[in-house]
Amino acid sequence: MKALTIGSVAAAMPKIGTASDKMLPKSIQADEFSLLTQPYLQHLATDGITVCWITNRRAFSHVEYWLADKPQDVKIQQTIKDGMVLANNTVNKIRLTGLRPGHSYGYRVVSKEIVEFKAYAKTFGATLKSADFTFQTVDPNSHTAALLVMNDIHDRPNSFGLLEGLYGSDAYQEVLLNGDTFDYQTGEQQLIDHLINPCTALFASRKPFMLMRGNHETRGDFAYALGQYFENINDNAYFAFTRGPVFFVALDTGEDKTDDDDAYHGMAQFDLFREKQAAWLKDVLQSDEAKRALYRVVIMHIPPYHSGDWHGTMHCRRVFGPVLAEGNVGVVISGHTHRYGIHTAQEDHSYPIIIGGGPKEGQRTIIKVEANQSVLEAQLILETNELIGRVQLKPQSLQV
Repeated sequence: MKALTIGSVAAAMPKIGTASDKMLPKSIQADEFSLLTQPYLQHLATDGITVCWITNRRAFSHVEYWLADKPQDVKIQQTIKDGMVLANNTVNKIRLTGLRPGHSYGYRVVSKEIVEFKAYAKTFGATLKSADFTFQTVDPNSHTAALLVMNDIHDRPNSFGLLEGLYGSDAYQEVLLNGDTFDYQTGEQQLIDHLINPCTALFASRKPFMLMRGNHETRGDFAYALGQYFENINDNAYFAFTRGPVFFVALDTGEDKTDDDDAYHGMAQFDLFREKQAAWLKDVLQSDEAKRALYRVVIMHIPPYHSGDWHGTMHCRRVFGPVLAEGNVGVVISGHTHRYGIHTAQEDHSYPIIIGGGPKEGQRTIIKVEANQSVLEAQLILETNELIGRVQLKPQSLQV
């Protein structure tokens, strides 16, 4: 796959909005049964989506949903495991299945407080319903794709409004958070205040996001609990997905220090984890789905080049580098360094690498990926709305 143009471009763009322009959820009194979050969407597919939300007390919950053009035909979905309908919980993840590809749906979430939960007696309190929201399933026949990539937020929730506004329209289909959304994991309230509520105020009740781990998401005692709140494709830390003409691969690059570093106290095995991914990556880039795609994009927090010589970078280079070189990858999108830039294809890597900026004012960026049958364009945009540069790819299908 050949990059047609890569360059630095200054562009005059319209003034954008900031987080202060968006209305955040109203504070809830501590003594009331409440939804701590609005619903947020995860794991979008052609025939399904996962709806998540959190209540402040244990509850019995479900999702009501309907085709957007048939609002009278409301269906109910709960989580059922081994014959038991999930209840008496505060964190909800309910998968809607059997949906129609490329269709719009309306939905709301419903939670009924459980005051008492005994073997043969249950006492319920108030029932709460969210507002109505909409989403659209993936259209497998679509000829376009639009993805918004953000990285290295580092516990600065006000950055979401600024960065989401840089996209310039509401046309993006999904958001991918490419690592280091947090500094380290401290608890549920951090997830609510620094990610979920800022994103539902902007987009996440209508458009899903995918939370990829950076090296900072592996740190802190609550790091083990992230999977309870978020769900990527196949409920995995690394995954692949097709949107329109683009085959995307998302890798989990793990920690940046050696596994035997004193900081981990023997609790890290990221070298083996990356090696396992490299074997999977080799297979997935040779899959029929990848070969049918016109473009192949890899997203990974730690870039395999242009990221210093710490262990994480060097190990990513060693295990992923040869696979990427042989896999007809069009572009790699990364973060981690806090130094934004576009690195053209060169002797070390045959594909361009886009590295998003850091969390501090003046460094924040988004990467806007849009594709059709004629071209894929990935733009690196600074928080001032200056277009730092772009990568353009022409189509290359490797159909068997």
